[in-house]
Amino acid sequence: MLMDVRAVRRTGLQPVSFSLAAGEGLAVSGPSGCGKSLMLRAIADLDPNQGEVCLDGALRSAMAAPAWRRLVGYVPAEPGWWADTVGQHFSDWPAAAELAARLGLPLDAGDWPMTRPSSGERLRLALVRALMNRPRVLLLDEPTAALDAASVTRVEDLIAENLRAGLAVVWVSHDPAQVTRVARRRLRWDGEGFREEAGA
Repeated sequence: MLMDVRAVRRTGLQPVSFSLAAGEGLAVSGPSGCGKSLMLRAIADLDPNQGEVCLDGALRSAMAAPAWRRLVGYVPAEPGWWADTVGQHFSDWPAAAELAARLGLPLDAGDWPMTRPSSGERLRLALVRALMNRPRVLLLDEPTAALDAASVTRVEDLIAENLRAGLAVVWVSHDPAQVTRVARRRLRWDGEGFREEAGA
């Protein structure tokens, strides 16, 4: 297995465990407030949490946090931005622009001030930013929530391509149809915790 999550828990999140192979997608669903985002943040080690996460047999606790977060990328529902322009958030905007163009963004988007992108454009840019780090695992928190149908298809197609290349993905979604498209396995909140659905 590429990733093993063992009884990861924190305030607001019941213990969750699962394994993920390279090239595998896992969808996570459940009502608002059940802990989906908290789960992703805990796996990414962005908040204090208990339990173990292993990547290729190496414990998360044995890695420096920046190294872990390069290998386990996280795209939040509301990405953070700190510089004045889009391009300043990328070490190599020309390379990133090729991915951005596949998601329907113009090649000159790197010159945009950060006040210009819409919510949906920011989500797509955050996905590009995460993919540019070449993670082994990608944690996605509602990455298409603010997108139109054409943009949703572009995002799903790009992630599917990366899955075929060996990326493992954990994808939080409220859309039942999307869940069936993006993953063969599903973790669902059952009222007490996250459980993998039989036959999912």
